Amino acid sequence: MTRSNPHPDTAKILWIGTYAGGGGMGIYPLDQIGTLAAPYADARNASFGTYSSRFDLHYLVDEQDNGALGVHRRTASGWVRLAHVPVGGAAPCHAALDRTQSVIAVANYASGSVSVFQLDPRSGLPVGQPVVHTNSGGGPDSERQQSPHAHWVGFGLDNQFLYVADLGTDEVLAFSFDAERATLEEPYTALKAVPGSGPRHLLFHEQHTQSAYLACELDSTLIALTVEGRDLKPRMSLSTLPAGWQGANIIAHIGANSAGDRLYVSNRGHDSIAVFALSEGGDPTLLQHIASGGASPRFFIILEEEHRMLVVHERDQRVTMLDILPDGTLASTDFAVHVPGAAFAFIA
Repeated sequence: MTRSNPHPDTAKILWIGTYAGGGGMGIYPLDQIGTLAAPYADARNASFGTYSSRFDLHYLVDEQDNGALGVHRRTASGWVRLAHVPVGGAAPCHAALDRTQSVIAVANYASGSVSVFQLDPRSGLPVGQPVVHTNSGGGPDSERQQSPHAHWVGFGLDNQFLYVADLGTDEVLAFSFDAERATLEEPYTALKAVPGSGPRHLLFHEQHTQSAYLACELDSTLIALTVEGRDLKPRMSLSTLPAGWQGANIIAHIGANSAGDRLYVSNRGHDSIAVFALSEGGDPTLLQHIASGGASPRFFIILEEEHRMLVVHERDQRVTMLDILPDGTLASTDFAVHVPGAAFAFIA
């Protein structure tokens, strides 16, 4: 893999974040022939993370009841953990930087809260205590929606609003925020989703700037949204499952290619990747379902230069690879590696 690199003598490779409860011992390096090496142990329960090019830092959540955010740098001599700070919430599962990379926000699933840290402009380390907002309410699913569950956090393309997808309350909240002071105004309901749908991950599209796409975990739907200021207006809704398919399923991850004409969503239960074409106006049309190669595909990463997709399966702790064909559809390969506690993947 070739990527821009602030450390020319440190080749960029794939890393797999893992859950300690599944046997994971940190983040594991994985090469393209399927060799798994010894883990970096100071990044535990790294179920999601984000990278700052401004500071050359990786911010990795530590998803546990007393949740934390780890700040790490990969150097020519190995990984270094620079900070490990409590987020003021339980089970942090997602993190995002604002467009200036001066603020980081964290979604805390179990406590239904969002935490926002200001970053030191010289070091990139979190400053002081986070600003924490805890949501309230629930939804009709008695098992999954008895309380708020913040599952995704991110900033709009214009950097004016912080958005939080709450699986427990079937809504997407929007906060006006001040990047210089890392403060939040009172939340606004940018979208009230279908009751019981369980919004999980939201994608603001870099090419289709007036569109956003919401993957709803509990009812296996993809919603195309029109962005109007802070509002997200539903435009169309599609199932991520084949017509007539019967069985339990929940959605996990959503991603798009850099060309802006393909969208991908992972199904857990059907254990597939659903491929959608995007029109010039940003409307999705289902193109394909392909087996992901394992049980419960929680996350995937698109490797544009290699024309491949790496898929991380939580249930059977397997990492697989799919080929990305010229038309953006996917094809199976024989690449499969066991990674204990597999949850997430990133390049560093």
